[in-house]
Amino acid sequence: MTSQNPQHDPTAQSVGLLSVDELTTLVTGGEITAVMVGVPDMMGRLKGKILDSVHFLAQLPAGPEMCAYVLASDVDMNTAGGFGLAGWHTGYGDLHVVPDQKAIRRLSYLPGTVLVLGDFENPDGTAVDVAPRRMLREQLRVLRTRHHLDVKVGVESEVVLYQGTEAQIRDAGYQGLTPASPYNLDYALEHPTVLRAFFHDLQDALAQAGTPVEAVKTEGAAGQIEVTWPYGDPVRACDTYTVHKQATRHIAARHGMTPTFMAAPQTGVGSGLHLHVSLWRDGDPVFTPRSHDELPERLHQSVAGLLDALPHLAPLYAPTTNSYKRYARRSFAPTNYTWGVDNRTCAVRVAGHGENTRLEVRLAGADANPYLVLAAVIAAINHGLTGHPKLPEPVTGDAYDDVDSLPVPRTLDEALTDFRESHIARHAVSPEVVAHYARAAEIEIAAERGQVTDIDRERGFLRA
Repeated sequence: MTSQNPQHDPTAQSVGLLSVDELTTLVTGGEITAVMVGVPDMMGRLKGKILDSVHFLAQLPAGPEMCAYVLASDVDMNTAGGFGLAGWHTGYGDLHVVPDQKAIRRLSYLPGTVLVLGDFENPDGTAVDVAPRRMLREQLRVLRTRHHLDVKVGVESEVVLYQGTEAQIRDAGYQGLTPASPYNLDYALEHPTVLRAFFHDLQDALAQAGTPVEAVKTEGAAGQIEVTWPYGDPVRACDTYTVHKQATRHIAARHGMTPTFMAAPQTGVGSGLHLHVSLWRDGDPVFTPRSHDELPERLHQSVAGLLDALPHLAPLYAPTTNSYKRYARRSFAPTNYTWGVDNRTCAVRVAGHGENTRLEVRLAGADANPYLVLAAVIAAINHGLTGHPKLPEPVTGDAYDDVDSLPVPRTLDEALTDFRESHIARHAVSPEVVAHYARAAEIEIAAERGQVTDIDRERGFLRA
């Protein structure tokens, strides 16, 4: 990850994105006929409608309406009680979608179609506080107004590709999975033909969608790849990851493959979503060390805040029962809340040099919602800048052997208990947000509890 000059208008149009005027020209010329309006749900998936392009332009700046249950349902879109936002008690009314006119992207893999990201609004025009994009913007607002700081973010995404279509894998009961590459190809420059073609098409599609990558590489597990993007605006960085997930699925299908963004798709395999974060004031980086032995004040406070607050916010960056199966010793996923300088065994790694000094937060898995992960990270940094918690000593060796640090929760049940009861969590993201995402965690836990698994049968079928 390399730093970029932050002296820019954050509302300016990014290279590769379409302006409304450019979209209008393409619609008039018949090149664009459909507008996909998408809003990230609690899982970070895009949900929305495909509108006729002429109709979309005619109703701007307004957008379509969507049932509020998009933000109050489980991974299968089943209705579920216990949410204040939407339920049978509210009649499952609509929320307005406000298109982000600075987030219009042409999708090369869907001819004649553009994607426009949007934000939910209540019918009275107020923001929906539990909407992921809104939650991130609120934490950025607090950082800016209370501490006069801005943030820049770079994203690292890991995903595993398997041979076969979604239908073939589903019909096989998700058994007998064959990775797209046969073994560990970490940092390899020679790839199987299917991966070379996939990389080319993915990079091309993301560039045309205004989200050009910094690098792609094969990773440490069979079939695993990593995609990274340059530093940029925090909301746009999360938008990029959301677009990447959709593009990856479409393009992989063209090559006869299926990706999974599970945190732990197989025993011993983990996929992460790492965020590289730096703070800036008036165009200058504030994490730049003044000496080799002394951390800058804001860097010191930020690391302390992350280690003090993130243990209470785990359901926001580890939202599924599977998330916690990624946290394993010697896996490069952290098992405790530690920090160190250029130490990949820690949860928080101080990386880079000079003006490029940044924090890499390694806790989230690929299944996490990027907006919620970054909202939790910024909330924890805000906590550190305000509350000045004590910073523990850095880990200079193997953090997996650090018995004095707080362990990462072993299960979603454990994480939920802390999240629901934590004063730090309620103060950082509001009681309403805690209640909403605690209910989502309860639903996830209930979906697995009581289910008979392959492990149950393997260990008990002939031995019980």
